[in-house]
Amino acid sequence: MNEIFNKPYEAKEFEQDTYKRWEESGFFNPDNLPESLTHTSDLVPRTFCIIMPPPNANGHLHAGHALFITVEDIMTRYKRMQGYKALWVPGADHAGFETQVVYEKKLEKEGRSRFKMDPQELFDEIMAFTLENKKHMEEEVKRMGASCDWSRERFTLDPDIIKDVQKTFVKMYDDGLAYRGLRTVNWCTKHQTSLSDVETESVEKTDKLYYIKYGPFVVATVRPETIFGDVAIAVNPEDARYRQYIGQEVEVENPNGKLTVKVIGDESVDIEFGTGALKVTPAHDNNDFALAQKHGLEHVIVIDQFGKLNEKAGKYAGMKIAEARTKVVEDLQAMGLIEKIEEYVHAVPTCYKCGTTIEPRLLPQWFVKMKPLAEMAAKVVDEGKIEFIPDNYRKIFLYWMNNTIDWNISRQIVWGIPIPAKVCDDCNFGTAEDIEVCPECGSQLRKDTDTFDTWFSSGQWPLLTLNYPDGKDFKQFYPTDVMETGRDLIFKWVPRMVIFGLYLAKEIPFKTVYMHGLVNDAKGKKMSKSKGNVVNPIELIEKFGTDALRMGLVVGNTPGNDAALAENKIKGYRNFANKIWQATRFVLMNSDGVDFSQAPELTGRDKEVLAECAAMKGQITKELDDFMIHLAAENIYHYFWHTFADKIIEENKDRLKSDNEADKYAAQYVLNEILRASLKLLHPFMPFVTETIYGNLPGNDGKMLMIEKW
Repeated sequence: MNEIFNKPYEAKEFEQDTYKRWEESGFFNPDNLPESLTHTSDLVPRTFCIIMPPPNANGHLHAGHALFITVEDIMTRYKRMQGYKALWVPGADHAGFETQVVYEKKLEKEGRSRFKMDPQELFDEIMAFTLENKKHMEEEVKRMGASCDWSRERFTLDPDIIKDVQKTFVKMYDDGLAYRGLRTVNWCTKHQTSLSDVETESVEKTDKLYYIKYGPFVVATVRPETIFGDVAIAVNPEDARYRQYIGQEVEVENPNGKLTVKVIGDESVDIEFGTGALKVTPAHDNNDFALAQKHGLEHVIVIDQFGKLNEKAGKYAGMKIAEARTKVVEDLQAMGLIEKIEEYVHAVPTCYKCGTTIEPRLLPQWFVKMKPLAEMAAKVVDEGKIEFIPDNYRKIFLYWMNNTIDWNISRQIVWGIPIPAKVCDDCNFGTAEDIEVCPECGSQLRKDTDTFDTWFSSGQWPLLTLNYPDGKDFKQFYPTDVMETGRDLIFKWVPRMVIFGLYLAKEIPFKTVYMHGLVNDAKGKKMSKSKGNVVNPIELIEKFGTDALRMGLVVGNTPGNDAALAENKIKGYRNFANKIWQATRFVLMNSDGVDFSQAPELTGRDKEVLAECAAMKGQITKELDDFMIHLAAENIYHYFWHTFADKIIEENKDRLKSDNEADKYAAQYVLNEILRASLKLLHPFMPFVTETIYGNLPGNDGKMLMIEKW
């Protein structure tokens, strides 16, 4: 018996050396797997592929990263042992806006501002910061035991990836799917950039609802400060109170004088809200902008990019929105134009990174026409070509595809992939063509300084990582088998990957979408730095070992649902790792030097426990095939501890001391068979302790469990 089993298992003594052995073996690369493992009877290898959701290269791994790495590694190790050419492609995401926000916080602490920096200087600083963080992040992914192919690792700012992303934009422009338009967008006044709808968070707030006398009407609004940008009053054509005014122009009074506005009828106006009459401010409200487009109304901008009223607001110019609102209301009250004020609870969109209230802003931006693309995506899901686990996410996906709006892909930040376009500042024309003069107004065009929304590049990730369209990997591994990702990305990342896969490759990018939930603290509360309840996975690894953390993350963690991560739970699985070690020690100690080449004469009970072991293998296999990873992990845990260690080993202790050599040999044989079978079943979940044990079993001479047949 190998002397390493003479003391308790200490994860930190073995884990990093074990990972080094795996890397040096080259078996993370499916091209290096032995043919005896991957070739079926017809000599055609079966393939399996997962593309890692690339972690943001702007910091350390968090518990959510630890979960997805564990789940995807379990899938990959299982398929590799089953004889598949299993490819798990790692990557890192430059994460555009998110990373720039992280870096801006660093600049603030240093007393610097990105707005006072040369754009190239800022880009270079963020690149150095990101590449340094990327190194730390990759080492932490390895600490989690990830058996991904590092030789194929990609970064979203690799030069060839930038080139391919830009090429997609040009193709979309040529196909009439990408266009430059003047529309209201979600604007963050703190970070000075537009955001897509999925980069905003709705927060319930209580505001004042002001009822303002407005010519012959009373209108209800939470934004009296935008009154200087009003161009119309909208009513429902079915509302008998106002029908006679539709089509007329009316004069309304405000603190800066008088305005003449048109009364329009539109069925979108809610008769029950407020007074049923709405003031229309197209430049500062998304719904009002839609009304203006429909009814041919003008746009009057009264709030600037910094959230301050401009010169069109007269005496209120230069005031921030909140201050202007107070002042305007005071003046309206003095003029006798406020009829009443009510409390009003409503959902307010905010920047998802800083919480600043989003200011709708009229800007020329690049958009992608989503309707034709979303229809393609909905069709393949309706036809069952993509499976969702759990299935309720299929409905969520379809809801987003059936209610889509055009996607704003422009970001006013330096950290990202530049949009390869030229724009006209005089008429807002934009083109992906190489021309110098605006064909609309004759002005000189300039190079666009905006960058792509990060989802524009990451949406193409399955294609980019497999070197679409001519790469060997693309031809062998696309479409991939599983996209495993967080449930919150069902409307951010997943639809964009499906859309780009269908648009560019004319094929789905993956066959199955597996959604995991959030990892919360031990009390089920969302982790946040401000609450001080963030769990660092690397600290848990140092304390309890990677295998214990992995089991703690997956047992009881059903697909799509949030899970609590408690230290006591992980501690329990550290004890389990040691139980596997001690059970191995007992079996080896009681069969040292025994040659198992001869079949023993088995008792009825021996046959029964071997059949139970085979049945457990069948059960675990089915659960993994059905993506019930939480059940598979729990069942192999209970089988090893409570059936094998507590019952079968105990039942055989007397036989191991027996003078009946044939019966003793049968007991030794059965225990060794179940131990080896159990190590294989445990390996995808607890790769370090099982690999360490397997390589030190008699006769294995350093053989690697990761490429043993399932």
